[in-house]
Parts: sequence; C-alpha cells; structure tokens
Amino acid sequence: MAKTNNPDGWKAVTSAISTIVEEATFEATSESISFRGMDPSHVALIDILWPNSAFEKFECDSAIKFGVRIDEFSKLIKRAGKNDSVELNVTEENTLLVNISNGYKKQYKMRLIESTAGSTPIPKISFNTKLAISTTAFDKILSDIQIVSDYISIESDTEKVVFLGRGDSGEAVITLESGNEGVEELDVKDESKATYSLEYLSSIVKAIGASSHGVVCEFSSKMPLRLEFIVSNIGRIHFFLAPRVDG
Repeated sequence: MAKTNNPDGWKAVTSAISTIVEEATFEATSESISFRGMDPSHVALIDILWPNSAFEKFECDSAIKFGVRIDEFSKLIKRAGKNDSVELNVTEENTLLVNISNGYKKQYKMRLIESTAGSTPIPKISFNTKLAISTTAFDKILSDIQIVSDYISIESDTEKVVFLGRGDSGEAVITLESGNEGVEELDVKDESKATYSLEYLSSIVKAIGASSHGVVCEFSSKMPLRLEFIVSNIGRIHFFLAPRVDG
C-alpha cells in the first residue's frame, strides 16, 4: 500500500514514463517504489526511485513487481484533483486498486499485465560537463532551438555552454554562462560536444513540467546525456538519452 497526499508525484511519474514506453513494470520493496525502462529503439532510458519516506503511508512486506498499461494508469491518476489523496494497493487477484479521496471517495480497479521487463543496466559514465538549471529556462532553450532544428548540439568550455540548432530554415545559437538567469551551477572538467534528439528531450521536459523546479544536465563528447529532475516528494527521476551518431 502506498498513499500520497496529492496526485502530483504520480502524475509526474506516469507522464515521464509515457514518453518512452506503453507498458511499465514497477518494483516495490519495503524501502521504495522504482521503475527503470528503455524505449524500443534503445535511445532513451528512464530510471525512477521513489523512497518510502516520500509517501504519507507505505507498507510493503515483500518485494513485488506489478505491470500496467501506462496510458490506462495515467487516465486513472488524472481523475485525482489537486488536493485529493491517492492510495494504491496491489491485490492477490492481480488487480491494482486506486483509491482517490477528498470531497468524496472514488475507487478504480485495474487489471495488471504480465511483467516481461528484464534488467536494464544504467550507463556507467564519467561526465565532463555539469549544468544545473531551472526547468523553465531549460524548456525555453529547447523550444528556441526547435524552431529551426530537430536536433540540439551542446558545446561546453570552462566559461560557457552553447546550445546550437541548424536546419533548412537557418540556425539558432544560445549561450549560457555562470550567473545567467536560471543557471544554478556550471562545472566543466573538459571541453565537450554532442548532439541529441529534440523530440525526446522536449517530451520528457514537458511531461514532468511544473512538477520539477530544476534539472541537472550532464554530458561528455559523443556520450549519452543524463538529466536529473528535482521533483518535490520524489527521490529522483533520471533520464538518459543516446547521442546522435552522424552517418
């Protein structure tokens, strides 16, 4: 049993997961609820760890896995209002009970799906560039670049990070330095340059949206980009995105 005082956490989690997969297998232990999954093309990976301390009430006697169709699960969570509590229970009948209550009580029963998820390893990478920035500022940068390109190139040196986009209609260049509005930290160990899909990046940033007040971006040349979203009442949401390989 896992209970939260409001649905914001679950809404952020389901929105994030829905950007890469249609089915999700959660794992619950006495200490946490977690999810890790990769999109079918093996370009993007999401790793979520939600500690028991983040819940109003949490009980899990033994480790279990439960699979859901993420669009169906998301629809149920969206029925919860801003001030509604959300309680989840996995029954022995292979059913997920979703109880939503505030002014009145609603209970949904959703049949779980068979878990087919295997173990998805986390990339072990030492990153040369770290940028901590507000989610609003990062979303604005992505939107500015997306006007001219489907891809975003990121270049860094000890003084700045530059975001570039090029397309048939032209190009966009955005430069960030320490002290700029929204920039909380900029640490560059070595100059780096890589290119990533804007479709994946924009989707994950907009999915988590207002639930996150900041994001930490880390990358190295021709290596995956890692985003860590800082979300209230959730331990962490990590997002990995493979770089574009020029043919």
